[in-house]
Amino acid sequence: MLDKIKNLLDELNGFSATTLEEIEQFRIKHLSKKGSIASLFADFKTVPNEEKKAVGQALNELKTVAMDKVNALKESFTGAEFGKSGLDLTLSGDPVKLGSRHPLSLVRNEITEIFARLGFTISEGPEIEDDWHNFSALNFPEEHPARDMQDTFFIEKNPDVILRTHTSSVQVHDLQEMELPIRCLTPGRVFRNEAISARAHCIFHQIEALYVDEKVSFADLKQTLTYFAKEFFGEKTEIRLRPSYFPFTEPSAEVDVTCSLCGGKGCNVCKGTGWLEILGCGMVDPNVLELNGIDSKKYSGFALGMGIERITMLKYGIKDLRLFFENDIRFLEQFTAAGF
Repeated sequence: MLDKIKNLLDELNGFSATTLEEIEQFRIKHLSKKGSIASLFADFKTVPNEEKKAVGQALNELKTVAMDKVNALKESFTGAEFGKSGLDLTLSGDPVKLGSRHPLSLVRNEITEIFARLGFTISEGPEIEDDWHNFSALNFPEEHPARDMQDTFFIEKNPDVILRTHTSSVQVHDLQEMELPIRCLTPGRVFRNEAISARAHCIFHQIEALYVDEKVSFADLKQTLTYFAKEFFGEKTEIRLRPSYFPFTEPSAEVDVTCSLCGGKGCNVCKGTGWLEILGCGMVDPNVLELNGIDSKKYSGFALGMGIERITMLKYGIKDLRLFFENDIRFLEQFTAAGF
């Protein structure tokens, strides 16, 4: 083995090259995964124990000599020679400028990570839905205003095929297809037939959470909301629940958090109240469980949902929702530090 190493070392020391191609062939021959040096390392296991120390040192020295030889040969070439290889020496020496993550992606990832620590897993579904998954299975009666053409984009009528108006439609798939208990998080893009303004858009993003198991209570919901608010907005954040109405939850509530800009003292952003509304929530209506084949006498659950745009606007102090969709590089560059 030592003789082989010595012979190979002599070959390395005596090698010279006139082109980059010759250097690359030399590197592949000796330093690739199937090269001569790798082969010697593979045979090292057959070396007698009393010789392993000397052989090991010789192998390491051989590899170092080979790497130094390749690097020295590359550095010896002139700029003109590198120009022949296709490299443009007039290019800037600065590295390629990296882009930044979109603020909506940053907030979505942060929310996902918080709920992942509570055991929630990501669940996704189609953006084109039928009436059952988007409305009927969620306890929307036929006369509900959300079924009006002013709110929903219809692709076909009779039977209705629509662009989903909320990610709750994904939860219907989960209730019908997943084994209990269910603890899932459904982020995604949704569509509503609304006029575009600084506070509204026909395309936006939601993220919803669903937890269904035996003996799930409103106390579980409140603890989850408190944990999320403190993790996302800060340890000193407090929450407030106000009674509300949603067809698929009963009881239902709107959730406010103390304004992070004024600390709850009152400012222009919170309109002097000290509170900011962030999401809607409630206990899953027993009718929804039964419609999806779940025994409401045995199981209960809670659901909550928020608009990612609204949370992002609160977090970064953005006042115009349209900025998220304009792809203005001057706006997006502000989030480079946060993304990387």
